[in-house]
Amino acid sequence: MATTIRVTAADISLYHVAARWLGDAAQWWRIAQLNGMVDPDLSGFAMPVGLVLPAADASLGSGVPGVTS
Repeated sequence: MATTIRVTAADISLYHVAARWLGDAAQWWRIAQLNGMVDPDLSGFAMPVGLVLPAADASLGSGVPGVTS
């Protein structure tokens, strides 16, 4: 069962949401992908917006897949 939370600009970014709910800020992209987003910035959300969260997965490495430094 998917978890849905409500976020506003006060939540700052998907980095913060991922750190709190998934235990890894670098997994923000999983939340973005699941919700059809491309930008981790939440500053434009004046009203509460529902976000579906993926299940926490400690086996995933940090970072965005396919992107190397």
